[in-house]
Amino acid sequence: MTGGELLVACLAEQGVKRVYCVPGESYLAVLDALHDAKIRTITARQEGGAAMMAEADGKLTGRPGVCFVTRGPGATNAAAGVHVAQQDSTPMVLFIGQIARGHTGRDAFQEVDYRQMFGGIAKRVEQVEDAARIPEIVSRAWHVAMAGRPGPVVVSLPEDMLRDAADAPPARRVEVAEAAPSEAQMEWLSSLLRASARPFVVAGGSRWNPEAARALRMLAERWMLPVGCSFRRQQLFDHEHFCYAGDVGLGINPALRARIEASDLLILLGGRFSENPSQGFALLASPNPAQRIVHVHPGPEELGRIYAPNLAVNATPGGFLTRALEMTVPDTLPWAGETESAHADYLAWSETPPEAPGAVTLAHAVTHMRAVLGPDAMMTNGAGNFAGWLHRFHRFRRYGTQVAPTSGSMGYGLPAAIAAKLAYPKREVVCLAGDGDLQMTMQEIGTAMQEEAAVIVVVADNGQYGTIRMHQERDYPGRPSATRLVNPDFAALARAYGAHGERVERDADFADAFARAREAGRCAVLHLPLDPDAIAPGRTL
Repeated sequence: MTGGELLVACLAEQGVKRVYCVPGESYLAVLDALHDAKIRTITARQEGGAAMMAEADGKLTGRPGVCFVTRGPGATNAAAGVHVAQQDSTPMVLFIGQIARGHTGRDAFQEVDYRQMFGGIAKRVEQVEDAARIPEIVSRAWHVAMAGRPGPVVVSLPEDMLRDAADAPPARRVEVAEAAPSEAQMEWLSSLLRASARPFVVAGGSRWNPEAARALRMLAERWMLPVGCSFRRQQLFDHEHFCYAGDVGLGINPALRARIEASDLLILLGGRFSENPSQGFALLASPNPAQRIVHVHPGPEELGRIYAPNLAVNATPGGFLTRALEMTVPDTLPWAGETESAHADYLAWSETPPEAPGAVTLAHAVTHMRAVLGPDAMMTNGAGNFAGWLHRFHRFRRYGTQVAPTSGSMGYGLPAAIAAKLAYPKREVVCLAGDGDLQMTMQEIGTAMQEEAAVIVVVADNGQYGTIRMHQERDYPGRPSATRLVNPDFAALARAYGAHGERVERDADFADAFARAREAGRCAVLHLPLDPDAIAPGRTL
C-alpha cells in the first residue's frame, strides 16, 4: 500500500466512521485512499470549523475525532479546534499534510515546524518520516489522545512519504486503561463522608460515558449527596433529579456558591476545577482549601496541581464510581435535608427568567425550547453572554445532550451541531449562537446543507460583541470601543445556502417559527434581533 492507503486502513481499524477536512494538495494520497474507504469524509468550509467538528465528535464518542488539513495556513486555521480539545480534555487527532522531506529547513512553500507550533497545546506532536511506521504512530496517537487526561495529538504527514510504498499491517484497535481507586482509598472516602455534615459533589471533566453518569446518579441517591455540574458539563446529571444543585460555572447561583463555600467535604469528580468553576480561583483557597477535598481525576498530573487534596484518587469517573457504589451507607445521613434545599434553590434560580427589554427575548426562546424539546435533544453553543440563558434556564436531562466549549471558543456551536447531527442523525440538535459568535464559522451552513445535517440554529443578534461590551461598561463606562457589529440578515443568508430561514421579531411568534424549523427537514436558522440593552439574565447595560 501507499502511505496514504495504509493510514486510511489504520483509521478503519480504530473504528473511525467520520473524518472532517478541508482538502489540500499536501495530502492527496490520503484523499485518494478515502475515496474507496467506508469512512465518511465531511468537507468543511474552513479548517477551524473542521477541527471544531472533529473535537465535538471526540467529545461525544470518547474516541479521537479526526481532522485532516493542509500545511501552513490550513494548520494555523485548525489551531482553534486544537485549543478547544486541549482545554476541554477531548481526544482528537489532527493530521496535517506537510512539505516533502527533502525541502525541510528551506522555508519551503507553507513550511511550518509543527512541533514548535503545537508543542504547547497538543499532548504530542509527531512527524511520520517512514511510511512503514504509520501503524506505530497512529497507535501511539490514539493511546496518547485517550489515556489519562485526554487531549489533542498532532501528526504531520510529509506529502512524499504518503506516496511511498509500505508493507505493514494496521495496528490493532486501541483501548486505554481504566484507572480505579484502591480499597484503602475507598475506606478513606467512606470515613470522610461519615465524618461530614455538609458534603458536596462537583462533576466535570471528560472520560465519562452513559454508564458512569448513571452510576453518579445512583451514588447521589444512596448517599443523598447534592451534585453540581462544572462549567458546560451540565449533561452529567439530570436537572430535575432531587439531588441536582445547579451549574458551577459562569453566573453561578449565589445560593449555590454559598453552599459550596460552607461545605465541609468537597468531592471534585472528573474535572480540574479550573478558572470558571472555581469562580476565578476564588471559591477555594489555594493550595489549602478550608474544606476537606477529595479530587478524582484520570490524569495524575492534575491531582494537586492547584489544590492540595486530602484524598487524591487517580481514576476515571466510571472506575471511581464503580468502587464508590460498594460503600456501605450509614443509617442516618444528616445532610439529607440540605440536599433537598439545594435542589429547591436550583429550581427557584432556573424556573422563570427575569424580565428583559425587547420585543423578542432569549428568556422566552430558551424556556419555550425547554418545554417542547425531548430529553434526548442535543444543545450546542459557542461563546458569549447569550449562553448564560441556555445554561441557567434549560434543563439538561440526559448524558450526551450538551456540546459546548469550556475553552470559551467563539464559533464552536455550529460546527459542533453538525458533528452531533452526523453522529446521532435521529436526534434533534439545536445550536444557540450569538451574532458575533456565529460569524466566526457561519460558512459551515454550507457544510450542513451538503451533508444534510438538519440542525436548528437560533441566532441571538444584539449587534455587538456583547460580553466585551458588558466588560467595557463595567470597567470603562460610557466608552464602548470596537464592539459594535453591522450584521447581515441571517435568515436571508441561510436561505441563500438553501437552508430554512426566518426572522422572529416578537416573543409571540417564536413558537410557530421554531415548529416550522423543526419540520423543515434541513438546516434551519431563526434570526432573533434582540435589544442590545439585555446583556445578561437579570442585567442590562
